[in-house]
Amino acid sequence: MKMKGKKSVLALFTGAPIGCLGGLIGLGGAEFRLPVLMGLFKYSARQAVALNLAVSLITLLSSLVFRLPNAPLNQLVTHIPVILSLIAGGMIGAHKGAQYSKNLSERALEKVILYLLIGIGLLLITESFYPVVTGGLPMPALLSIVVGVAFGLGIGVVSSLLGVAGGELIIPTLILIFGLDIKVAGTASIIISLPTVLIGLLRHRSNGAFTDKQEIRALVLPMGIGSIIGSFIGGTLIIYVSGGILKLFLGTILIVSAWKMYLKTKRKHSI
Repeated sequence: MKMKGKKSVLALFTGAPIGCLGGLIGLGGAEFRLPVLMGLFKYSARQAVALNLAVSLITLLSSLVFRLPNAPLNQLVTHIPVILSLIAGGMIGAHKGAQYSKNLSERALEKVILYLLIGIGLLLITESFYPVVTGGLPMPALLSIVVGVAFGLGIGVVSSLLGVAGGELIIPTLILIFGLDIKVAGTASIIISLPTVLIGLLRHRSNGAFTDKQEIRALVLPMGIGSIIGSFIGGTLIIYVSGGILKLFLGTILIVSAWKMYLKTKRKHSI
């Protein structure tokens, strides 16, 4: 019981700064939470991904509550076909991603996590030099739905393999491919992520995750609460911090921590 209490306190106090960093760049912070779950908390890759997905669901729900009152609903309505196509693709992708995770060996999953985290880190670094601006590609309505499903599939797979909501991929897709305003894209990203994460969670659960219900109370809930508090703080501090410099710094940190995490697990397997 004492150890569970220590884990809960540690989860709360690690969740808060991760949520704050995520809030500063408009993300939930799940990309940075995964190395912590595997490194500090000593979870296997498979366990860490499932737990990260559960915490992501909590942060998404809280973000939706905070954003909806001020969300540009009239603009969201005009983009419903695109949002629904991304949701459809994301749900299918999340199901497939969880299946891939089950079929991969622990070592192979660790390598996939390493490559995806490095990819997201490089994306953050790129965005620090070339900020995403509203664009959009001209395409017929039917083609936009097909493209939305295709992008959703890829995002859903990444979501289930890393246990993330996928905002770092969804928001640039909405802005660059479909021409959404950045504020509209932020809210749409949460709406798209929720069913994607939920499907991934259910699939991971059917694969054997969350058999120990104590982990939900001892880690997921306190880390989720810490992430919510941190995201709120990060959101209020955003006006004082250069987004470009922060993305460069965090992208570098993510790549370094992912590599260190991989080397640590590789040494563990070799013993």
